Amino acid sequence: MPSIRLGVIGYGERCRHMSALIVAQDVDARLAAIADPKHETIREELIAAGRDVSDMRFYTTADEMLEMEPLDGVIIGTRCSQHTEMALKVLGRGLAVFLEKPISTNMADLNELRAASCRSPKVVVSFPLRVSTLVNLAREIIESGRIGTVEHVQAWNNVPYGNVYFQSWYRDEKETGGLFLQKATHDFDYINSLLPGNEPVLISAMKSKQIFKGTHPAGLHCMDCIERTTCFESPYHPSRQYPLSLREPSKLMCAFAVDTGNEDNGSALIQYESGMHVAYSQNFFARNKAAKRGATLIGYKGTIEFDYYSDQLKVHLHHSNRTEIHQFTGTDGHGGGDAVLAANFIKVIRGEEKSVAPIEAGLTSALMCLKARESAETKTFQELVF
Repeated sequence: MPSIRLGVIGYGERCRHMSALIVAQDVDARLAAIADPKHETIREELIAAGRDVSDMRFYTTADEMLEMEPLDGVIIGTRCSQHTEMALKVLGRGLAVFLEKPISTNMADLNELRAASCRSPKVVVSFPLRVSTLVNLAREIIESGRIGTVEHVQAWNNVPYGNVYFQSWYRDEKETGGLFLQKATHDFDYINSLLPGNEPVLISAMKSKQIFKGTHPAGLHCMDCIERTTCFESPYHPSRQYPLSLREPSKLMCAFAVDTGNEDNGSALIQYESGMHVAYSQNFFARNKAAKRGATLIGYKGTIEFDYYSDQLKVHLHHSNRTEIHQFTGTDGHGGGDAVLAANFIKVIRGEEKSVAPIEAGLTSALMCLKARESAETKTFQELVF
């Protein structure tokens, strides 16, 4: 088989994980180039980790890499506000794209990406939940007709690591676009994938900031705060699993400072073409065993309920007084979805498969999130139209 040369734009934590998974899917695939402003540090880290980088090229900008390297596919893992800009560069060259979510953080970018996306069908959006073990089983049960047509959905995402959105660069709303785009984009997408042919048409949403707000000075880091041993969000608090010693520096910023952005909870009601609706809620100050992510899908014949943190799916059969329980183990990486996307991307490049997470899914989900944000800010219902 011909070799596959892959490039990366933005070699952050998520992109490191996915690029490794993608390369592992094909013995003839390799990471040929990395474009990142911190490429010198990245190169040193790879060498320190025992990686052979002798045949890998490093660039400061995406333009340099795309101009110089003959690539077959590009993995985009920049900060969120740059996803559309980088996708347009790659699409313009007719290359396959693995695009991190959210695919856009504003309507202008989304419309531009929508207009350009017709140039290449070789786009895989990073939506692993739609191909996770739990959602695949739910889809199989729905398609079998055992619960009847899905007529109502209740979904939730109580995030136990919510501090990341208030103590790191994610706290900047100009980068994230808000937390509907950061989290709900995944959940809206897997719900849509379970309701094929039933398009979302209307959304109403609310959001608020109840916990992660305060009067601490802008730019304050936990290591410099007098409350670093008493604040539950501090890496120095003794309740942490591995608390830092007071002599150890930390990059975490104060979650209760005046410059902390993002809402810390939000909810949405979504109406679909059939008239049914979905009720969705997300929260960022739940912790430990309060973590919960999944959905209840209700038909006349039965109900499906699943949760990613328990790795369990239940089927309640309404008219036979019976409940089935499916327990999974070892489904790492978004419930096994990361590995599915990685394998699919290689086959999309080779022309052997269609994308299991196409750009159309990304466009719809981002539209829903942007309209949810607008609804919450204007206290209005929003039609889901471009």
